[in-house]
Amino acid sequence: MNLDFEPVQTLGIAILVLYTGIFLISHIGWLRNNDIPVPVAGGLLFAILTGIAFSSLDLRLSFDMALKEPLMLAFFSSIGLGAELRMLYRGGPQLLVFALVCILYLIIQNGLGLLTAISMDLHPLVGLLSGSITLSGGHGTGIAYAQQFQDTSNLADAMELAMACATFGLVLGGLIGGPLAGRLIRKNQLQSDIKTQTAQTAGQQSAQGQINPDNFLQSLFYVVICLIGGTALASAMSDFAFTLPDFVWCLLIGVIIRNGTIFHRQLRVHTESVSLIGNLSLSLFLAMALMSLQLWNLISLAGPLLVLLAVQVLGILVFAAFITFRFMGSHYDAAVIAGGHCGFAMGATPTAVANMEALTKRFGPSPQAFLVVPLMGAFFIDLLNAIVIQGYLSLPLFGF
Repeated sequence: MNLDFEPVQTLGIAILVLYTGIFLISHIGWLRNNDIPVPVAGGLLFAILTGIAFSSLDLRLSFDMALKEPLMLAFFSSIGLGAELRMLYRGGPQLLVFALVCILYLIIQNGLGLLTAISMDLHPLVGLLSGSITLSGGHGTGIAYAQQFQDTSNLADAMELAMACATFGLVLGGLIGGPLAGRLIRKNQLQSDIKTQTAQTAGQQSAQGQINPDNFLQSLFYVVICLIGGTALASAMSDFAFTLPDFVWCLLIGVIIRNGTIFHRQLRVHTESVSLIGNLSLSLFLAMALMSLQLWNLISLAGPLLVLLAVQVLGILVFAAFITFRFMGSHYDAAVIAGGHCGFAMGATPTAVANMEALTKRFGPSPQAFLVVPLMGAFFIDLLNAIVIQGYLSLPLFGF
């Protein structure tokens, strides 16, 4: 039996998933102490329950995900609307160091996938599909390369494997980032540099930054402009040799609006309202992504998939703890960045931000992490990933 849900109904269920996540985290100490994001907790339970309903009652739930992409674009627009160029200038050196850390891990990530696949007597391309193509690249990159591998190398089940790796990577990235960073913070007794300052100025900020209907409506209007302009530019540039995904265009327009209105009192972007819109969009996007997870389609891939993902989880945990954390400075911000790195090295930038939000809500603000990680995830990781993937495909082993 099939149950089909329209976009508004899907949105309502996504909100219930978030409330479920809040309930679980408030009542289960392990989730709370390990900083598991609310959408991951609720969404994973929902996916398990729908899997049980399908296997025992033959009940299939189908959701119309028409709102999923706009929510993702709204999230990236909020990042752009919160990014001042002077902040980017201050974060430049850290961003460069993080770029070097990321490209090093992309090389390691594909190497781990390749060696694991060969050790299980699988096609070497399976190793790349379970590496940076789907984990750092996400569903879009996974679909593109899976189709290429099916057409050129007749790789069986390439699309199913790519979707499974990308989806479970999204879940795992949200499960491991918080515990890793939390352990680093507690073990090294780290504290946010601005935690005390934030407490001292809370009254002043609440008076100046209070959300009201006027500034919220203005912020929502800016987000809508980013969505309309970003999708239009992505469509107009689609035939060019070099193009960017629509979420990057939305982010760029947000940066232009933020820095173009910074000196105008009436038009200035209201940071608190934009942050609220971005947080809600991110939570709903992740909830919808996990709601659509169909566990029953992955049974045939369960054995190899578990081994491939287990190796990748171990790889990013070791790398983030001993390389990312130390290269980024071994301080509080470095620990939060390490948690974020787990998010987009296994899943996507929204997962990384969800990890960092859970951490900063508990341990204190980290403006540097929220500058470096989203910029890397939105602008540079896809470019670096493409370079590394093409480098691997040029090896004689693959014959491309």
